[in-house]
Amino acid sequence: MPAMENAKIAILATDGFEKSELFEPRRQLSDAGAEITIVSLKSGEIKSWDKDDWGESVTVDKTLDQVSVSDFDALVLPGGQINPDLLRVEEKAVKFVKDFFESGKTLAAICHAPWLLIEADVLKGRKATSYKSIRTDLKNAGAVVQDASVVCDEALITSRNPDDLDDFCAKIIEEVREGRHERV
Repeated sequence: MPAMENAKIAILATDGFEKSELFEPRRQLSDAGAEITIVSLKSGEIKSWDKDDWGESVTVDKTLDQVSVSDFDALVLPGGQINPDLLRVEEKAVKFVKDFFESGKTLAAICHAPWLLIEADVLKGRKATSYKSIRTDLKNAGAVVQDASVVCDEALITSRNPDDLDDFCAKIIEEVREGRHERV
Protein backbone atom coordinates (compact mmCIF):
# COMPACT_ATOMS: atom_id res chain seq x y z
CA MET A 1 0.00 0.00 0.00
CA PRO A 2 1.60 3.32 -1.07
CA ALA A 3 2.20 5.91 1.65
CA MET A 4 -0.04 8.90 2.28
CA GLU A 5 2.82 11.40 2.37
CA ASN A 6 2.10 14.45 4.49
CA ALA A 7 -1.51 13.44 5.28
CA LYS A 8 -2.64 14.76 8.65
CA ILE A 9 -5.47 12.86 10.31
CA ALA A 10 -7.33 13.73 13.50
CA ILE A 11 -8.96 11.09 15.66
CA LEU A 12 -11.59 12.73 17.88
CA ALA A 13 -12.39 10.76 21.04
CA THR A 14 -12.99 10.98 24.76
CA ASP A 15 -13.21 8.52 27.64
CA GLY A 16 -15.07 5.35 26.70
CA PHE A 17 -13.92 5.00 23.08
CA GLU A 18 -13.93 1.42 21.78
CA LYS A 19 -10.26 0.44 22.12
CA SER A 20 -9.85 -1.29 18.77
CA GLU A 21 -11.68 1.50 16.92
CA LEU A 22 -9.04 4.05 17.89
CA PHE A 23 -5.89 1.96 18.18
CA GLU A 24 -6.33 0.02 14.91
CA PRO A 25 -7.05 3.04 12.65
CA ARG A 26 -4.18 4.89 14.32
CA ARG A 27 -1.87 1.97 13.53
CA GLN A 28 -3.03 1.35 9.97
CA LEU A 29 -3.16 5.01 8.98
CA SER A 30 0.22 5.68 10.57
CA ASP A 31 1.68 2.64 8.78
CA ALA A 32 0.36 4.12 5.51
CA GLY A 33 2.35 7.30 6.21
CA ALA A 34 -0.20 9.61 7.84
CA GLU A 35 0.53 11.81 10.83
CA ILE A 36 -2.09 11.05 13.50
CA THR A 37 -3.29 13.54 16.12
CA ILE A 38 -5.50 12.40 18.99
CA VAL A 39 -7.95 15.22 19.72
CA SER A 40 -10.22 15.35 22.76
CA LEU A 41 -12.20 17.65 25.02
CA LYS A 42 -9.49 17.60 27.68
CA SER A 43 -5.72 17.26 27.80
CA GLY A 44 -3.89 14.34 29.42
CA GLU A 45 -5.12 10.83 28.78
CA ILE A 46 -8.42 9.31 27.74
CA LYS A 47 -9.39 5.77 28.63
CA SER A 48 -10.73 3.13 26.26
CA TRP A 49 -13.53 0.65 26.75
CA ASP A 50 -12.37 -2.86 25.86
CA LYS A 51 -15.28 -5.30 25.40
CA ASP A 52 -16.78 -5.20 28.91
CA ASP A 53 -14.44 -3.09 31.05
CA TRP A 54 -12.10 -0.11 30.96
CA GLY A 55 -9.05 -0.70 28.80
CA GLU A 56 -5.83 0.98 27.76
CA SER A 57 -5.49 4.78 27.81
CA VAL A 58 -4.08 7.00 25.09
CA THR A 59 -2.41 10.39 25.40
CA VAL A 60 -4.30 13.33 23.95
CA ASP A 61 -2.15 15.34 21.54
CA LYS A 62 -4.43 18.39 21.28
CA THR A 63 -7.72 19.59 22.68
CA LEU A 64 -10.57 20.78 20.46
CA ASP A 65 -9.69 24.35 21.44
CA GLN A 66 -6.24 23.88 19.90
CA VAL A 67 -7.26 22.61 16.44
CA SER A 68 -9.22 23.64 13.38
CA VAL A 69 -10.51 21.78 10.35
CA SER A 70 -7.77 23.38 8.22
CA ASP A 71 -5.14 21.49 10.26
CA PHE A 72 -6.23 18.08 8.93
CA ASP A 73 -6.95 16.09 5.78
CA ALA A 74 -9.32 13.65 7.51
CA LEU A 75 -11.26 13.12 10.72
CA VAL A 76 -11.84 9.68 12.24
CA LEU A 77 -14.55 9.10 14.86
CA PRO A 78 -14.17 5.87 16.86
CA GLY A 79 -17.27 4.39 18.45
CA GLY A 80 -18.14 2.55 21.58
CA GLN A 81 -21.36 3.51 23.33
CA ILE A 82 -19.86 5.92 25.85
CA ASN A 83 -17.49 8.01 23.70
CA PRO A 84 -19.88 9.30 21.00
CA ASP A 85 -22.66 9.77 23.53
CA LEU A 86 -20.41 12.08 25.59
CA LEU A 87 -19.14 13.93 22.50
CA ARG A 88 -22.54 14.53 20.90
CA VAL A 89 -23.65 16.75 23.78
CA GLU A 90 -20.55 18.93 23.47
CA GLU A 91 -21.21 21.87 21.13
CA LYS A 92 -17.51 22.22 20.18
CA ALA A 93 -17.30 18.55 19.14
CA VAL A 94 -20.49 18.68 17.09
CA LYS A 95 -19.38 21.91 15.38
CA PHE A 96 -15.98 20.38 14.55
CA VAL A 97 -17.69 17.35 12.95
CA LYS A 98 -20.14 19.54 11.01
CA ASP A 99 -17.38 21.88 9.81
CA PHE A 100 -15.31 18.89 8.76
CA PHE A 101 -18.22 17.50 6.75
CA GLU A 102 -18.80 20.86 5.09
CA SER A 103 -15.12 21.10 4.15
CA GLY A 104 -15.45 18.12 1.78
CA LYS A 105 -12.55 16.34 3.48
CA THR A 106 -12.66 12.70 4.50
CA LEU A 107 -14.88 12.10 7.54
CA ALA A 108 -15.06 8.55 8.91
CA ALA A 109 -17.26 7.17 11.72
CA ILE A 110 -17.55 3.61 12.98
CA CYS A 111 -19.94 1.71 15.25
CA HIS A 112 -21.87 4.20 17.47
CA ALA A 113 -19.88 7.23 16.22
CA PRO A 114 -22.51 8.08 13.58
CA TRP A 115 -24.44 9.53 16.55
CA LEU A 116 -22.09 12.49 16.07
CA LEU A 117 -23.03 12.68 12.37
CA ILE A 118 -26.70 12.68 13.38
CA GLU A 119 -26.14 15.46 15.92
CA ALA A 120 -24.21 17.48 13.32
CA ASP A 121 -27.19 17.04 10.96
CA VAL A 122 -25.10 15.83 8.00
CA LEU A 123 -26.84 12.56 7.07
CA LYS A 124 -29.93 13.66 5.13
CA GLY A 125 -29.92 11.74 1.85
CA ARG A 126 -26.47 10.21 2.54
CA LYS A 127 -25.72 6.50 2.41
CA ALA A 128 -24.44 5.26 5.77
CA THR A 129 -24.15 2.29 8.10
CA SER A 130 -23.52 1.86 11.81
CA TYR A 131 -23.75 -0.56 14.69
CA LYS A 132 -27.10 -2.33 14.31
CA SER A 133 -28.68 -0.80 17.43
CA ILE A 134 -28.51 2.76 16.07
CA ARG A 135 -29.61 2.15 12.46
CA THR A 136 -33.11 3.44 13.27
CA ASP A 137 -31.44 6.64 14.51
CA LEU A 138 -29.65 6.94 11.15
CA LYS A 139 -32.88 6.36 9.25
CA ASN A 140 -34.71 8.95 11.37
CA ALA A 141 -31.91 11.44 10.60
CA GLY A 142 -32.57 10.96 6.88
CA ALA A 143 -29.74 8.57 6.00
CA VAL A 144 -30.09 5.86 3.39
CA VAL A 145 -29.13 2.98 5.67
CA GLN A 146 -27.13 0.07 4.31
CA ASP A 147 -25.75 -3.06 5.96
CA ALA A 148 -22.18 -3.34 4.69
CA SER A 149 -18.70 -3.44 6.21
CA VAL A 150 -18.02 0.02 4.85
CA VAL A 151 -20.26 2.59 3.17
CA CYS A 152 -18.82 5.65 1.46
CA ASP A 153 -20.80 8.64 0.20
CA GLU A 154 -18.52 11.38 -1.17
CA ALA A 155 -15.76 10.84 1.41
CA LEU A 156 -18.27 10.31 4.25
CA ILE A 157 -17.24 6.85 5.46
CA THR A 158 -19.16 4.70 7.93
CA SER A 159 -18.67 1.16 9.22
CA ARG A 160 -20.59 -1.16 11.54
CA ASN A 161 -18.23 -2.54 14.18
CA PRO A 162 -14.66 -3.66 15.01
CA ASP A 163 -14.93 -6.60 12.59
CA ASP A 164 -15.02 -4.03 9.76
CA LEU A 165 -11.83 -2.17 10.76
CA ASP A 166 -9.67 -3.38 7.85
CA ASP A 167 -12.26 -2.26 5.28
CA PHE A 168 -12.84 0.99 7.22
CA CYS A 169 -9.14 1.87 7.30
CA ALA A 170 -8.56 0.92 3.65
CA LYS A 171 -11.44 3.20 2.59
CA ILE A 172 -10.06 6.09 4.68
CA ILE A 173 -6.68 5.70 2.98
CA GLU A 174 -8.32 5.59 -0.46
CA GLU A 175 -10.44 8.68 0.18
CA VAL A 176 -7.58 10.72 1.68
CA ARG A 177 -5.54 9.95 -1.43
CA GLU A 178 -8.42 11.18 -3.62
CA GLY A 179 -8.54 14.49 -1.76
CA ARG A 180 -11.36 16.91 -1.05
CA HIS A 181 -14.85 16.18 -2.40
CA GLU A 182 -17.55 18.63 -3.39
CA ARG A 183 -20.62 17.61 -1.42
CA VAL A 184 -23.89 18.47 -3.09
